[in-house]
Amino acid sequence: MNTTMRNSRSGDALGLPLWLVLSFAAAAVGGVASAGAPAFYARLAKPSWAPPAWLFGPAWTVLFLLMGTAAWLVWRERGRTVARRALVLFVVQLAFNALWSWLFFAWQRGGLALAEVVLLEVLIVATTVAFWRVRPLAGALMVPYALWVAYATALTAAVWRMNPALL
Repeated sequence: MNTTMRNSRSGDALGLPLWLVLSFAAAAVGGVASAGAPAFYARLAKPSWAPPAWLFGPAWTVLFLLMGTAAWLVWRERGRTVARRALVLFVVQLAFNALWSWLFFAWQRGGLALAEVVLLEVLIVATTVAFWRVRPLAGALMVPYALWVAYATALTAAVWRMNPALL
C-alpha cells in the first residue's frame, strides 16, 4: 500500500471523531439552554402523544451519532464540490438545531421556536437530499433525524397552542 493511500485512510479515520465532536458540540450548545428544561417541560400542558421527558436524551444521542457519521461519509468525498455544499448545509442546520433549545426553553418564545423548527426541517431535508446525492448511505442516516424533527415540529406547535401564558 502506498503512503498516499495510508495517509488518506488515517485522515478518514480522524474525520469521524471530528464530525461527531462537531455534532455533539451543537448538542452541547442546545443543552446549555435546556438546563432547566425538565422542570419547564413538566409544567407545560402537552398533547397525549407527547413523549416522556426521559426519551429526549437517548433519542437525541442516537440522532447526533447518526448525523455525525453521515457527515463523515460525505466528508470522505471532500474533493467533490457537491460534497462541500452538502457539508455547508449540514453545519448550517446544526446551528439551527442548537438555536431551537434557546428559543423554546431558555427564552420561552414558542412562536419563534415553531417558525425556527419549520426552517430547521427544511434545512434537514435539503441536507438529507444533498447527502444522498453524494453518498446514499449518508442520506439514509439522516432520515431518522428528519422524521424526529418533523414530529418535534408538530409537538412544538401543539405545546405552543396549549400554553399561551408560558410560551
